[in-house]
Amino acid sequence: MPKKSDISTRIVRAAVALFSRQGYHGTTTREIARLADVSEVTVFRYFERKEDIFWSALRSSFSAIKPRRDLLDRISECDTPEKVLPQILSMFVDATIFSPELIRLIAIAFLEVRGNAEEVCREHLGPLFSTITEYLQANVVSGRVRQLNPIISTMAIGLTVFALPELSRVVQGCRLSKLDSREAIEEFTSFWLGALVPTRAERLDILEAMSS
Repeated sequence: MPKKSDISTRIVRAAVALFSRQGYHGTTTREIARLADVSEVTVFRYFERKEDIFWSALRSSFSAIKPRRDLLDRISECDTPEKVLPQILSMFVDATIFSPELIRLIAIAFLEVRGNAEEVCREHLGPLFSTITEYLQANVVSGRVRQLNPIISTMAIGLTVFALPELSRVVQGCRLSKLDSREAIEEFTSFWLGALVPTRAERLDILEAMSS
């Protein structure tokens, strides 16, 4: 007999696949049970409601953007943006390319399910985005990042990576819709370093203004 944890995992994995492809309202618990190779009765032994299955599916998908240890170390040490930003963008790009179901489930949570959407997303995304915001704020103060709102900058970094590949598909000839992960990381890194990091002349002006 399979372990209870194995059955629960199969149900959640089936839910991730179906909800992300068909949406919340377009997916039935019978379909989830069939894909998980269990009976619908078994599904409801583990989850009281269909909505509970959805939130478990969404929570499990957030593992795709758990910060890498080296990124946290660089941020805690306040390493340079030239080293930290590629790491941040790499994490987001990898999640977008290799775990597209996460982005779809977040959108479905807000558009179809609502309820706990804000709470669940804040629980899993809040600490990461707060860490990036604090890092940018510290670098704004030190002059290594332009005088831009760090909260807006953090949100913009995440949103451009998560949304642009899909949106670029509607723009004829847009390269971003066809890039592999390495090329995408290079493209986004080049753009955000150019947007956030001041030139040498600008840094001298910033340092001069700070010292006066």
